[in-house]
Amino acid sequence: MPHKDLVDSCKQGDSTGFRKLYELYAKAMYNTSLRILNNQAEAEDVLQEAFTDAFRHIHSFANRSSFGSWLKQIVVNKSINALRKRRLELVDIDKVWVSEIPEESHVDENEIQLKVQEVKKAIMLLPDGYRTVLTLYLLEGYDHEEISQIMGLAESTTRTQYMRAKQKLLQILKHGGAQ
Repeated sequence: MPHKDLVDSCKQGDSTGFRKLYELYAKAMYNTSLRILNNQAEAEDVLQEAFTDAFRHIHSFANRSSFGSWLKQIVVNKSINALRKRRLELVDIDKVWVSEIPEESHVDENEIQLKVQEVKKAIMLLPDGYRTVLTLYLLEGYDHEEISQIMGLAESTTRTQYMRAKQKLLQILKHGGAQ
């Protein structure tokens, strides 16, 4: 396991181990939270809370996964909880009439060739729910089953949110909303 020696030193109360783990993971975990929350101050708060909780419960870390994966799960969960505090409202697809779902319009994704920065800006313009599902799926590598468990939604809802987020993102990019 990567960084097992640092985790072991943390379990023994070594402050140097804590500092080194923080330095190794802080930037990546902040970026993960920021992509979900789209708010720097909230992402900083989540980062601090996540590290505090991780270090407080370091003895429960059992090396079944990497420390980074374990910490990332804490960051993602805390970021989702922060969104919920904002009263994130996602519509459960099982509660929506089929006639209310707009038909998918055809968008030629090959026509759209934009720089990475433009795409990142466009992602930040998405509503919280769309941005969260899109980020967890595309950028963090979670599948829809995992996303549904993390967010407490039906898997069909996360799939619909992802599809709509992708459509909305393409629409923003096509109309130059990210510039």
